[in-house]
Amino acid sequence: MRRLFAGLVEQTFCTEVGLCDPALTSYLSDLLVDFTHVDRLSAIRRFSGQKLEHLAALLIALSDELPEDETERDRTLYRNIGDFALFWTGVYPEHLRREQGSRDVLHDYVDQGKRSYAIVSELVGENERPPGRLFRQLSEEFEYCAYGLGLVRREWEHTRPPHGAGPDLVY
Repeated sequence: MRRLFAGLVEQTFCTEVGLCDPALTSYLSDLLVDFTHVDRLSAIRRFSGQKLEHLAALLIALSDELPEDETERDRTLYRNIGDFALFWTGVYPEHLRREQGSRDVLHDYVDQGKRSYAIVSELVGENERPPGRLFRQLSEEFEYCAYGLGLVRREWEHTRPPHGAGPDLVY
């Protein structure tokens, strides 16, 4: 799974988005892999399209335990918010679109994702992994990253294994 996402992200971001930064594409590949885990997907389904105030409940559902250290807790919390917002706006934005009579939360998710990554960039040193500059880049280029993740989704939805490389789906 990781190799599939890494290849799709690198190809898409370098050729179509114009962001050919190995640290960025590696982070985004890991983000996609992380969101394939069942516990994260079930939490995402429960909170899909809901307002930002529900992100706190989502983070509790996604985090086994937040660190006791306040700075580390803030880094973890804001990184999770940024990751969730980027994944959702990039991969499944149609679930954030306005329903009749309700507010469009897509823009809220973009704003909150950018803000959260900017906060993380101030809390993470340059010698840490991933470094603060990566989170600054995620904040500043959030819309490009979301757009690129949407292109990656389009690619994986149209990717089929070579004949004989895997089971054929029956349905």
